Amino acid sequence: MIGNIQIFTLLKTRMQWHQQRQTILAENIANANTANYQARDLAEPDFKAILARQSSGQASGGALKITNGMHIQAGTENNGFGASAEATSWEVTPSGNSVVLEDQMLKLAENQLDYQTITALYNKSIKLMKLAVGK
Repeated sequence: MIGNIQIFTLLKTRMQWHQQRQTILAENIANANTANYQARDLAEPDFKAILARQSSGQASGGALKITNGMHIQAGTENNGFGASAEATSWEVTPSGNSVVLEDQMLKLAENQLDYQTITALYNKSIKLMKLAVGK
């Protein structure tokens, strides 16, 4: 199944992260005139750690087996992208709002381009899999 192949899992995770970030950036723009609203952004997940967990079997709940005392024990830290952080901005309006529309629009456009790139890569990977299978 395609869902079990690591590259597809990582690309899907990346697309989901971009979708959630798009929502948060849109909320920032929608609250540009709300008093005391603090702009937020989604923390980018550590995809190297996600890949390491998946290749070691930890993503599916399996634990690493130590077959040699010289092996390095892998960490079990959570690197999900559910936590959002406050955006770092030096501009704050007199009402306490920290949303800078220019910055948010720039982030929104960058996020959209990154999402389109990941989607194109996902589609190309599927075409390569079909070619390899012979369809």
